[in-house]
Amino acid sequence: MTDLQTAQTTQTAEPAKPAVLTIRNARMGDVAGINALVARVYKDMPPYTAGMLRGQIATYPDGQFVVEFEGEIVGYAASFRIDEKSAMGPHTWDQITGGGYGARHDPEGEWLYGMEVCVDPARRRLRIGQRLYDARRDLCEAQNLKGIVFGGRMPGLARRRAAYPDPNAYVEAVRDRKVKDPIMAFHQRSGFEPAGVLLNYLPSDKASLGHAARWVWRNPYYVEATGKGAAFAVKETVRVATVQLQMRKVESFGEFMDNVEYFVDVGSDYRADFVVFPELFTLQLLSLETKKLTPAESIEALTRYTPRFVEAMRELAVGYNVNIIGGSHPTRTEDGEIQNVAYVFLRDGSVHEQEKIHPTPNERHWWNIKGGDRVHAIPTDCGPIGVMICYDSEFPELARRLADEGARILFTPFCTDNRQGYLRVRYCSQARAIENQCYVVLSGNVGNLPNVENMDIQYAQSCILTPCDFPFARDGVAAEASENVETVTVADLDLSDLAWAKAQGTVRNLRDRRFDLYKTVWTDGGGNPP
Repeated sequence: MTDLQTAQTTQTAEPAKPAVLTIRNARMGDVAGINALVARVYKDMPPYTAGMLRGQIATYPDGQFVVEFEGEIVGYAASFRIDEKSAMGPHTWDQITGGGYGARHDPEGEWLYGMEVCVDPARRRLRIGQRLYDARRDLCEAQNLKGIVFGGRMPGLARRRAAYPDPNAYVEAVRDRKVKDPIMAFHQRSGFEPAGVLLNYLPSDKASLGHAARWVWRNPYYVEATGKGAAFAVKETVRVATVQLQMRKVESFGEFMDNVEYFVDVGSDYRADFVVFPELFTLQLLSLETKKLTPAESIEALTRYTPRFVEAMRELAVGYNVNIIGGSHPTRTEDGEIQNVAYVFLRDGSVHEQEKIHPTPNERHWWNIKGGDRVHAIPTDCGPIGVMICYDSEFPELARRLADEGARILFTPFCTDNRQGYLRVRYCSQARAIENQCYVVLSGNVGNLPNVENMDIQYAQSCILTPCDFPFARDGVAAEASENVETVTVADLDLSDLAWAKAQGTVRNLRDRRFDLYKTVWTDGGGNPP
């Protein structure tokens, strides 16, 4: 080989340098980085919660963008689709964004609404804002949308309120270049036109006196669609299997897991995406004890099984290629409190937890169970889901938050001893399905468990509930088990029907909320998942 050949070979063999700056769709793993960016940008305004960011990403993944520079998130843009009447009519930020969750996303909306753009102030020379605007334009063209609309800050308004008491006059002055406002000037340079003022748009924006300028960019390539759009053309089906489990005495932990594995195997044979077990189904392990235990002794006994139980269920989820909603298991948690915990075992091997938020009076009396303090949607390969353990289904705020975070299926493991208790859970779960336009899956115990406190008798009729509208089952029940017998109930749930109901249904509960009158404020910092 000649020297020339050696030089050429060496030159072509050099590894390519990785990209320093990239723009891509946001992922759930970006939530912490996005939150850190928002905190750097808006030091005088309340930040997003982690739940809000998860809701934005889950509801419309195509519309959320991040810019990474040297591995750090330095830019974020959040957007969703909305109908023209809503976009061009009067509204506040809370109203149009569904309280910051992007929950008013309409899959058939003609306009892309920009609910957020933030850029790291230390990286402004990288034209990050322009890159994010370009990504939105590309999305509009790809999805044949009419254009982009958003409410933009007017940070110079407060300083010039004496000269411009009318915000509309200030917008006109900036448009005519009589007044300099760098942020508004950026929108103009980016091809946007002002279209009036949105009064009281964001009260926390003191520099803009709470108002915003409405900015519009019209897609020059837009073609008027004919007939029904493609938003609901593709079916997105999830199969669920809910187990109505007979409580029984077992002779060993292995026998208990053999019984559980039987039903996991059945669900896997039916190619189910989820297999659901009831609340407190692990109390069967107390039948191994040689004497009747006090409540305190029972909790300590169950806590000893927790590591084995979690690992065994995780192996079943992976081995049978099915996601398992592991009912609930009372245990002493790391903070020393006794909690009723639903473990969710995904087929990728990950394990998630959802504590019961509202223990019943009986649970507090017999088991000294404390309520949890986190509510969050759980990401799965079938989209985000939520878990409401029994009594939690009777508190509508929990389901609404899970729906806002993008959950389209809510699972309710329950344990009730009589028909009245069961019907409370059943009727409330049906209400949650209707008001959140989602599916709710119930799984309960039957039979009895002698010598275990508070588990004398059980009543259940496990079921899979739907909203009440034309695409769904006539009575809002996709499937239900016979009362008080051990069985498995299976149903296919079409998630595209939920999208239709939210956008075109007879009633549109999520969209029609009155954010101008009421809102729920959570104090848990957004429910960051453990």
